[in-house]
Amino acid sequence: MSNKIALYTGSFDPITNGHLDIIQRASQLFDQLIIGIFFNQEKKGYFGLEARIRMIEEAISDLPNVTVISAESTLAVEVAKKLGAQYLVRGLRNEKDFSYEADMDFYNHALSPDIETIYLIANHHLQVISSSHMRELIYFGADLSPYVPKSVIKEVENLKK
Repeated sequence: MSNKIALYTGSFDPITNGHLDIIQRASQLFDQLIIGIFFNQEKKGYFGLEARIRMIEEAISDLPNVTVISAESTLAVEVAKKLGAQYLVRGLRNEKDFSYEADMDFYNHALSPDIETIYLIANHHLQVISSSHMRELIYFGADLSPYVPKSVIKEVENLKK
């Protein structure tokens, strides 16, 4: 029997408790879960790649079947193929996410019909949390602790030094 390998992609700028919830749940569904830090051309980055990797790795340190990679200027399905991943994991918070993901699924399936997309709906208490809102809260110096893992708090504190 082959290992079930999944790829969960995003900019994770920064990783939130919503992302972490999807990661924890997906790690129970697959033998191996790979977190892919991808760069979204439509988003202005806040944290550098090394900081994002550090924050994610610390947040997932108790999940032995989860690893982190980065990719730039590459389609997720191409990275999935190279990694031997048969699944893409996507989190859905609301109808806006669903609409975006449905469009992406059309193209992903056309490019690689053998890779299946699995959708996990965010837990209700995490549905309003987004990385863009976290960046705004960071800008204004607000308390992030209800919304992000401790690794993000630590990274933000290091930025202030």
